[in-house]
Amino acid sequence: MNRPLLMCAALAATLLSAGCATTTRTASSAADPLEPFNRAMFAINEPIDRDIIRPGIRAYVDNVPRPLRQVVSNFNNNIEDFFSGVNGLLQGKPEKAGHDFGRVIVNSSFGFGGLIDFASDAGIPRGEEDFGQTFGVWGAPQGPYLFIPLFGPTTVRDGSGFVIRVAANPTQHIPSWEARTALSFIGYVDARAQALEAQGLVDKAALDPYTFIRRSYLQRRDYLTYDGKPPRKENDE
Repeated sequence: MNRPLLMCAALAATLLSAGCATTTRTASSAADPLEPFNRAMFAINEPIDRDIIRPGIRAYVDNVPRPLRQVVSNFNNNIEDFFSGVNGLLQGKPEKAGHDFGRVIVNSSFGFGGLIDFASDAGIPRGEEDFGQTFGVWGAPQGPYLFIPLFGPTTVRDGSGFVIRVAANPTQHIPSWEARTALSFIGYVDARAQALEAQGLVDKAALDPYTFIRRSYLQRRDYLTYDGKPPRKENDE
């Protein structure tokens, strides 16, 4: 559940620093034909996120020591690196795939199953590829933008990739339902903790957070799918 939230937050921080916050509400764009529905879902999500989720995440950040939180992030990132390597191969990017698989081998072997990130210390970059990006490289249209409460922004293409990612997640094959649920919950908390600061910036700077998050998310996804060189669009909304 963490990738869309993190990607949105990452670009949000970048746009804020560049002074690109959206200040007016606009009509539905071609990428967001379901805007009335999405805004309703966003309105449902906001009080839940503001009054329940974020205070809980803030308590996690304030009370759990940073080294322990880093161990949790490293474990989740190690799994993501494996799937990034798989998607690198599917996209015909052997160098990226090699880096990702190299990270998994190093961190799994010497980092106690990925709990310590020796690969980053060794300068091995993360590919950050996923199934949604793979579908985009293969030519699949992104489809309508969607906002799903508790999950965040996505599109039909990215959501489909997310379903595959969840189905293939090794933690989902653990026999114990309690263990699976705990690991999924920890992964969600970790992702939200990493996005917490950027979320605060969005709340302060964007007069229309919905439009700002949508634009940030779609731009970030194009940037990742096309390796920093997205095709030019006539309507950049």
